[in-house]
Amino acid sequence: MKGFSNLVLVADVTQKSFDIKIVSDEILRGSLGGKGLATHLLLECNPAGVDPYGEENHLIFAVGPVSGTGVWGGCRHGVYTKSPQTGFFAESYSGGTTAEFMAATRFDAFLIKGVSADPIWLEIAEDQVIFHPAEELWGLETYEAEDRVREWIRKNRPQVPKCGVVVIGPAGENLVSYSVIENDHWRSAGRTGVGAVMGSKRIKAVAFWGNRRKEIADPKLIAEFAKKMASIGKENPGVRAYKSMGTPMLVDIMNEAGGFPTRYWRKGRSEHRESFNASALLERAHVTPHACLKCFMACGRLSVVKSGRHKGLKIEGPEYETIYAFGGLCEVRDIEDIMYLNDICDRLGMDTITAGNLAALTIVAAEAGRIDYRISWGDVDAIAGLLHDVAYRRGLGDLLAKGIKTVAREWGMEDVAIHVKGLEPAGYDPRVLKGMGLAYGSSARGACHLRATFYKPELANMIPPDQIEGKAAMFAEWEDRLALFDTLILCRFYRDLYQWDALATIIRGTTGLDLDVAAMRKLASHVIDNTRRFNVREGLTMEDDRIPRRFAEEPLPETGKVITEQQMDRLLRDYYSTRGWDAEGVPPAEE
Repeated sequence: MKGFSNLVLVADVTQKSFDIKIVSDEILRGSLGGKGLATHLLLECNPAGVDPYGEENHLIFAVGPVSGTGVWGGCRHGVYTKSPQTGFFAESYSGGTTAEFMAATRFDAFLIKGVSADPIWLEIAEDQVIFHPAEELWGLETYEAEDRVREWIRKNRPQVPKCGVVVIGPAGENLVSYSVIENDHWRSAGRTGVGAVMGSKRIKAVAFWGNRRKEIADPKLIAEFAKKMASIGKENPGVRAYKSMGTPMLVDIMNEAGGFPTRYWRKGRSEHRESFNASALLERAHVTPHACLKCFMACGRLSVVKSGRHKGLKIEGPEYETIYAFGGLCEVRDIEDIMYLNDICDRLGMDTITAGNLAALTIVAAEAGRIDYRISWGDVDAIAGLLHDVAYRRGLGDLLAKGIKTVAREWGMEDVAIHVKGLEPAGYDPRVLKGMGLAYGSSARGACHLRATFYKPELANMIPPDQIEGKAAMFAEWEDRLALFDTLILCRFYRDLYQWDALATIIRGTTGLDLDVAAMRKLASHVIDNTRRFNVREGLTMEDDRIPRRFAEEPLPETGKVITEQQMDRLLRDYYSTRGWDAEGVPPAEE
């Protein structure tokens, strides 16, 4: 099928062997690659109830039909497995440059199974996998590990000018349940603990290189489409906003809306936002817009601290979610300190959203006398020390490494802890944005903001944030369209530019499939149904789709808003009905 190789590389790290699996056109037509193909493979290859750290839990890297083409926003890869953080479906995505090198190997996906006896790193090229010892890399932080693998390829593969490299840090090696897989230093497949699964297999890094160019259905159509979108993007206000302010612009937007999670979800506005918003970043750091390969959005902020004790610190970021997690939830006041904590998480290989949530919960626990630990609101050094303790499983960090469900149970704080399925929410309070309550509850991977990015239509008042009637239907349409983004695989920030007609053009130009909106939604729904089937097989019930009771019982002090249990129940039941699932949220048997 055009846009694909119809090949999946299967690497067994126990046996140090590999095989090549042929994927039929029928499967690719029904999955469209990326998330669709990976979900199909997990259902087919993972035994039900598998231990996330066991040999039979497969770790899958996948690209989509746009990878390696000229489609803007298409240089992204996905990582899929069973999550050690939630026990359910895991998916995480990363940009940068690595997807281009994955596509150049000619494989549509890379399926890794087994557990190596000793640390290794994998070199994946056209038709081959080489298993390298990694004792000298084990224990290194992410930046140095990535640099060393790149240098090895440079010295030992003179025919390879560049390669893509993904790595884990000490957190992944030590099976911190929310550790990440990083690439290009600052890009992360950040959520659901995919780095811990990679660490459980004793894989420190994977390098990808090759010279294959994929055959697409209509290169001329894709070239014309890319040219048209580049022209539109030049004047698009959303593109210009991302390029000038990046995601930190959401700090002011969410504070104005009264839904910026602060002091561990007790408040909806921060008194200190002017010291860590987009303007503060631009004022107190040297900031250069930074784009992934084949992107005109340039939402990344390559930032260098100008002065103070962190002078010279360089990171890409911080993104809005990291600012909310440390600046809002933990009440760290200054953008430079948030950058410092961001850098620690990147080097150690930990998800900043979960890390910030757990640090804030630790502060609440210490304040309430549940634990004997010296930490308080805004205490940057104590938070930094805690992050290191988590990564190396020292003291209290050993418990925190297991994730919020275990922590809340151990501390008797299950009524305080904020999560869905074991995954903490992003920086959008569902008491203000009711659709985000549905987003957090229904997402296959836990309290996720990205499956439908539904904060966008609510903030833009495409649908009133407090409206319940009809919201699930609108949510499902957004989720369907963005599910296609994850099969192709496309960047979320192109969501306003790539409406249904644009997606139809991309699919036709890459794969040759001529799909109308109904056909695209049917395909997307099939993929969403499959992720739900995976979770139901792992024991998911409707109760796992509930959001924390605090959102119904504790009004935000600034606005008095809550999302009642009745509202949440209505949203879920409407959503299940829209999806064609039964009253308990179980999809029909696959045809």
